[in-house]
Amino acid sequence: MDLGKSSSFGRFKYPLILYVVIIAIVLLVMFTDVFKAWAIPPIVWVLAAIMFVIALISIFMTLMKILDTLDNSDAKLEKVADELDKIRLTINQVNQGTRLSETAKTIAFRDSDMQTLREVVFDKLQQKDFDAAYEIIDEIAHRTGYKRLAEQLHVQADKYRDSTDVERMSQSIANIEKILDEHRWAKASSQIERLINEYPLNEKTLGLRQRLSEKKEERKKILLNSWDDAVKRQATDRSLEILRELDQYLTPNEGLALQEAARDVFRSKLHNLGVQFSLAISGKQWARALETGQEIIRDFPNSRMAEEIREKIGILKSHALQKT
Repeated sequence: MDLGKSSSFGRFKYPLILYVVIIAIVLLVMFTDVFKAWAIPPIVWVLAAIMFVIALISIFMTLMKILDTLDNSDAKLEKVADELDKIRLTINQVNQGTRLSETAKTIAFRDSDMQTLREVVFDKLQQKDFDAAYEIIDEIAHRTGYKRLAEQLHVQADKYRDSTDVERMSQSIANIEKILDEHRWAKASSQIERLINEYPLNEKTLGLRQRLSEKKEERKKILLNSWDDAVKRQATDRSLEILRELDQYLTPNEGLALQEAARDVFRSKLHNLGVQFSLAISGKQWARALETGQEIIRDFPNSRMAEEIREKIGILKSHALQKT
């Protein structure tokens, strides 16, 4: 926007012409007889001309102020445009990151979706609702990218339908073992109870409850050993990751026994984040400081540090945006 630069001469060009015209009229009045026919003394014309000039000067000054205001507005608009360009750049960067993130999410969702579809079909097979199972498989086949899964499920459904009761029970037990290996205890428990209801006198099905208990205890021991190792190595992030999963296995007394060690881990994690935050602030790495600050607020919402960062989060966001 070059309005201020290009209009400097324009501001004075037209008033200058106007002044020349007015002076010419005054001279014409004073030294010619043009207006004598009107029987008005020349001095009156001169005074009228002077008043007219004063009025025009007033108008001109007002126009000057308006033009100055427009120049200031142009400067402000240029500044706003620059800020908008920065924001646009930031949004583009975020969009690029979001697109990558969305791609990863799509892949993860698709894997999870396929697993869910397998389980839905197998549930229908266990209920001996074969028509519903095949109908679901047909629906899956029409989904883009799911044709191979539908083919696999169709083979599985045919095998299960044509199996004997003993073979079906074996397939169900194998499926439960797979779920146990994935540590999905609630799902495994529901499958076990359904199988026991179907085969209440079978030793294999009755033994699945004990199998569930053993697998949970086995996982608990693994987590406890991993916890001890992570604490000894002062691997704070790994310790917290293990602790979050371990919490569901602990009895109240076991939880109390680990409480002090857990506090030390949380203190260490908060301390490390605080150091990272301070270093980012000192180095004016605003994006890093904002990311670390948000992590502190999320993971330690009741801490004094989180409270202080929460009060300054708006300033951090502003600095991070300007930096980009």
